[in-house]
Formats: sequence, C-alpha cells, structure tokens
Amino acid sequence: MRDRTTPGAALTDGGGRTHEEECLSRQREPLPTRVTDLPLLPAAYDHALDEGLTVLGFDLSVDVRRAIDDHVRLLLAWNAAINLTAIREPVEIAHLHVLNSLTALEPVRERGIDAFVDLGSGGGFPGLPLALALPARTALLVESIVKKAAFLEAAVGLAGREGLAVAAVRAETLAVDAGQRERWPAVVARAVADLADLVELAFPLLAVGGWLVAWKRGEIDAELAAGRRAVDALGSGTIEIVESGASVLPGHRLVFVRKSSPTPSGWPRDPAVRRRRPW
Repeated sequence: MRDRTTPGAALTDGGGRTHEEECLSRQREPLPTRVTDLPLLPAAYDHALDEGLTVLGFDLSVDVRRAIDDHVRLLLAWNAAINLTAIREPVEIAHLHVLNSLTALEPVRERGIDAFVDLGSGGGFPGLPLALALPARTALLVESIVKKAAFLEAAVGLAGREGLAVAAVRAETLAVDAGQRERWPAVVARAVADLADLVELAFPLLAVGGWLVAWKRGEIDAELAAGRRAVDALGSGTIEIVESGASVLPGHRLVFVRKSSPTPSGWPRDPAVRRRRPW
C-alpha cells in the first residue's frame, strides 16, 4: 500500500521491507471448506427464499434446503477473496441466484431430465441448487477458471451428494471428449453467452433428444433468430420459451432447445472463429 501523503513513497515494516513485500510474504489463510465456523445467513435471506419458494410452489426437504443454504454461506465466505459473483447481498442472492436457478425445476422434471452439464457454473448457479432439488442422478459443473472451479469442488464436497462432479475445462474441450460428446440428456447455462453460442457449445454434448436449458431475460427476439440458425446447422430441433412465473423475477424466462439429430463433426468452432463468424 502506498503512502498517500508522499507520492511514490513506500511504507516499511522497520526491517527494511516494504508493506507490499510484507503482504506478499504472508501465508494466505486457506479458504473454508466447512460451514461450521461461518456466519449464519440473516433472517431476511430466509424470508426472501421462503416467500419465493411459496410463489414457485416448491416445498424443499429439510436436507435440500440446508444444503442450498450452506452453499450460499460458503459462497459469501469465498466471495470476499475470489470474485465469484457481483451479487453480494444475501437477499439478492436468494432472489437472483437461488430462486432463479430453481425456476427450471418443474419444467426440467416434466421433461424427465435427471442428469445435466452446467456450463460456466461459476459460483454454482444454476447447477448446484437444481441438482440438489431435482435430485439429479448426475450433474457435472463445468468451469474453466481454476479459482472458481476450486470453489465448486469445495461446494460439491460440502453438499455430500453422490453424482456431483466438477470439470475445470473449457466447454470446447469437453465437447471433443469421446466420453462426453453426445452423451448428456441436458445442458444448462445461465449468464454465459448468447443463445446461438450456447447451442454451438451444448449440442455437441447433448444426446439426440436432449435439451439445452438457457436462462434469459428481457428482449431476446434477435437471440432467438440467431439461435434458430445455430440449431439448424448443428443437428436440428425445436425452441420453446417458458416464462418463470415468479413475481420476484419479472422478465425472466427459460429457453428450452431440443436436439433432434446428431451433430456433425467440426462443432463447436474455436472461440476466435465464433467471434469472426457470429450467428
């Protein structure tokens, strides 16, 4: 830290080392992997989540609710050191992360989806709450940023549920893995990319008949048109819009894209190519 009264001057610790050097020499405290020593969530969070679940018509089991709350507590603790989310207030996390993730619960159940890949999982939304509430047979949380993937590993370990895993890779890398390509019944993604790019990333992972579930809000007509072109190129299919139905999330909707035929080789393209030749 620079001395603000003397530009360019550096504080020392009395032994000749600057304050910056002293900070760098300290061992960083390990980030928590358990919630026993973490603060409880405020009552306002509980009220917001309870109210939203009532609006959505959900009744989560005690174990699932505890696991979701523990995920949020861990998120708040890690977010102080790693920028997992710009949403930092517990009530906003309840609305914009947890409830938003769970708006897909009933439509996903209606389509018989019990396993999925969560692309760009970040702080674990929508994948972790959705996997816990379904419950999912298998869920793979994909996050290419190593620090965020480390958080996801901690959150999955804390949840203690079988079938949850983390992959610290790019979606393009996962899509060319023979063990992953065209094997999944669903891919979910929230705040990752435009719909057409999501189709390009998800369809190579989806089995024929599988679903891409994308969280969107606001005006998306242009996205839908580009998404239709991507669907036609990557395996044909249908696009459905499902309104969230939650008064706490006005303007939010889900886009369900069903894949109808195999995806040709060569997809997805390299990110640089996608930027040069957008849909």
